[in-house]
Amino acid sequence: MDTTFLAGVSNEFYAGWGTLALINCVLAQGKNRSGLLWLVLSLFIGPFVTLILAFLSKPSHK
Repeated sequence: MDTTFLAGVSNEFYAGWGTLALINCVLAQGKNRSGLLWLVLSLFIGPFVTLILAFLSKPSHK
């Protein structure tokens, strides 16, 4: 597997991205949403998921 495209990425980047994914998971669970789904989404499009979750409201229960 060719990993030369990862040569310039530091370990701090991965630690920060993983931390953001966990924060998004907790944020989603606080809004009664699936934490696992939002965690997986965060691993791919992290900061965008944070913005989406910030503006989502809790689902209304009938």
